[in-house]
Amino acid sequence: MAEFGVEQIISSERDYTFICGDSLEMLQRIPDETINCVVTSPPYWSLREYDVAKDSNVIGNEPDYNDYVKNLTVLFDEVRRILTKDGSLWLNLGDKYYNKELLGMPWRVALSLMDKGWILRNDVIWDQMKGTQSSKDRLRDVYEHIFHFVKSKKYYYAHDEIRIAPTKKPKVYNGEVLSATGVSGKKYRQQIEKSQFLSEEEKAAANLALDEILQKITDGKLVDFRMTIRGEQRAFHSDNTNVSGRAKELETRGFYFIKMGANGHLPSDIWRIAPEDTWRKDAHYAVFPEELLVNPIKATCPDNGIVLDPFSGTGSTVVAALKLNRRGIGIDLSEYYTNLAKQRIKQISRPLF
Repeated sequence: MAEFGVEQIISSERDYTFICGDSLEMLQRIPDETINCVVTSPPYWSLREYDVAKDSNVIGNEPDYNDYVKNLTVLFDEVRRILTKDGSLWLNLGDKYYNKELLGMPWRVALSLMDKGWILRNDVIWDQMKGTQSSKDRLRDVYEHIFHFVKSKKYYYAHDEIRIAPTKKPKVYNGEVLSATGVSGKKYRQQIEKSQFLSEEEKAAANLALDEILQKITDGKLVDFRMTIRGEQRAFHSDNTNVSGRAKELETRGFYFIKMGANGHLPSDIWRIAPEDTWRKDAHYAVFPEELLVNPIKATCPDNGIVLDPFSGTGSTVVAALKLNRRGIGIDLSEYYTNLAKQRIKQISRPLF
């Protein structure tokens, strides 16, 4: 039987292990609610042949794509069991054309997982910035999906760890404080004073709130803001107070602010990251670039927590976990890839991010 070593990872006796074996069988041996974060990219259906024994039960080799969806759903049931209550799953899947038809495979899997109780928090579009063109009657493929799933509504999310620092700072011009984009508040002040849609009490409250925002800009707590005033600007998403909290605030208060803190903003759900990796080298056809793994691990795995990849290949997820001061577990059916991952791990210098 292959070396397991998960118990030593859980007890912090070791910081990583690679297991060569069937992913479902190995997951079934892991205790309940012991893994903080799973980041993985299963073999895509009917796309590649992997270097494993011919009699192996390889996900992705099913004759019917519906069986592929079922097999992944069963496997991720085990992932859900071993995740901590506040844990996360990040699932990367590419699509597939079959008989000239795009199958929508990532969403077939995602919807199946949701039917089993997973909560989908984000659909990240991984823009690989270049792609192949094997057909002349459709556009090039340049993106894949990365789904962020959680098992409960309250989950670990260290948003400050992944914020993008502002590129511009507030400044003072002619003795007047300006936001990072040059907003002084003067226009808003004029709109408040001239408004026919605000009561005198609402005008006073709006001016006081604007003063407080500008003071936060001066104190370095905010870098930018926008103000929406009843009768001057519309609510951002909808004017329907039944579906929009902003519209409700505009109706009851007369104004609201959109603020950008000095600690920056969260990344968007489009990630432009080239797929190349120094460990691609034709040894593995679907290597995770380490850059792709940084935000999922930083945001959803606590320091010294455990990150697991049940389809670890050459070990990118475990490598990134170690570099980010987390523990890592990799599982793969291929002995060849598992040995490559073990060689790779010896060459890293951590932490790097």
